[in-house]
Amino acid sequence: MNRGKQNLLHYITEVSFVLDDVALFLDTHPNDKAAMAYYDKYKRERMEAVKEYENMYGPLTHYSVNSPEWSWVDDPWPWEGV
Repeated sequence: MNRGKQNLLHYITEVSFVLDDVALFLDTHPNDKAAMAYYDKYKRERMEAVKEYENMYGPLTHYSVNSPEWSWVDDPWPWEGV
């Protein structure tokens, strides 16, 4: 599914926030199965969205660089909105 670069980046940001928020909840409620299922669902969705973004537009972070060259910095940064 092609969501568009800006929409996809916005979605990744939203889902990342959800994961951070649920992780904080799980720190104090580690046995909450519903919260863990919620976390797992959005973790999968984020992974799929990042994969989609990187397949279309290149690495989102330095963790995804699989090239012997560091040329990914030559393109506009994701937050530059280009």
